[in-house]
Amino acid sequence: MRSGTALGADSTGSANADRSRRPGGRGRRRVARGRFWGLAACGLVLAVPAALLLVRLTGKDAGTPLAVPMVLFPHTAVLALLVLGLTTVVRALRSWSVAAVALLLIIAQVWLVAPRFVSDSVTVPPSAARLRVATLNTDEGAVDPAAVVEMVRSERIDVLAVEQTPARGLDALGGAGLDALLPYHALHPEYDSSIYSRTPLTGADTTDIDTVWPQTTAGITVGGRTVRLVAVHTYYPLGNPGRWSRDMYSLAVLAQDDGPDAVFLGDFNATLDHAPMRSLLAAGLTDTHAELGEGWAPTWPVGAGLAPPLVQLDHVLHGSGLAGVFLREHTLPGTDHRAVVAELAVLPEQAAVLLTD
Repeated sequence: MRSGTALGADSTGSANADRSRRPGGRGRRRVARGRFWGLAACGLVLAVPAALLLVRLTGKDAGTPLAVPMVLFPHTAVLALLVLGLTTVVRALRSWSVAAVALLLIIAQVWLVAPRFVSDSVTVPPSAARLRVATLNTDEGAVDPAAVVEMVRSERIDVLAVEQTPARGLDALGGAGLDALLPYHALHPEYDSSIYSRTPLTGADTTDIDTVWPQTTAGITVGGRTVRLVAVHTYYPLGNPGRWSRDMYSLAVLAQDDGPDAVFLGDFNATLDHAPMRSLLAAGLTDTHAELGEGWAPTWPVGAGLAPPLVQLDHVLHGSGLAGVFLREHTLPGTDHRAVVAELAVLPEQAAVLLTD
């Protein structure tokens, strides 16, 4: 009787022990599954900056749909930083190998992006002639023309390039008083870009290069030298990445022909991380934002709800005969692009030769 009682007690105790162990085992399995899926999610998040880094290093965005997500390349560092934080701070997700991958991605992105936040050391003589230029995509002429005129007046603009501006948009600008401030014109609404100038223009024409539409070009005399202006509006990669890429490479050929005293300004539909833009810069042009260390200057899209502009599509590029000394962006009512205002100095010819070499 006593032995039976003892046996029953042992069985009951064993069952109770098994039951007590089971919940703990299930808990550990739940924790393990949660960790697995959490780290898997971290891996998927890291795949985004890793893929764009690979595209950035190989230039595979040229002429391909990869050009579209490439505009977000600098922003993906935030994703890698988030994963780095989670896998080092959150105990359940702690993984030094995943954290190391995230850190390597951050270092690679910083290495590629950081130079545009460091200004170039170009000495500009106080006597150097200056040229103030501005570029604005008017969004099919929807911009407030009075705001454009006020910007030109307050910023003392010498040359204004407007893109995506039909004839009615040019008429509205003239009616608001732009012609009184910038009376010299090379207007080509049919070709999507036009140039206004405070002083006479020479050789006003349109290009015959392989772009989807001709680009408006003209010369202006600054400090005794002729600066060649090109008002740029390329095709957009979302519509046809191959066509956009050909536009950019055609501009690179034109930049080589135009020499050191050239200013290309407008809506390039490209960021500094796009391979075709890097090819354009390699043809002898300098991005004024990067030159002055203004690496964060998104110009599009403006007015998209509460979201701020995310990418810089509008640029002022110049040859080695000039140097950037001032830069500012303006948000004007009615258009989804910010205007870019830049002051350029015409360098002595010997300084321009040194910069080219």
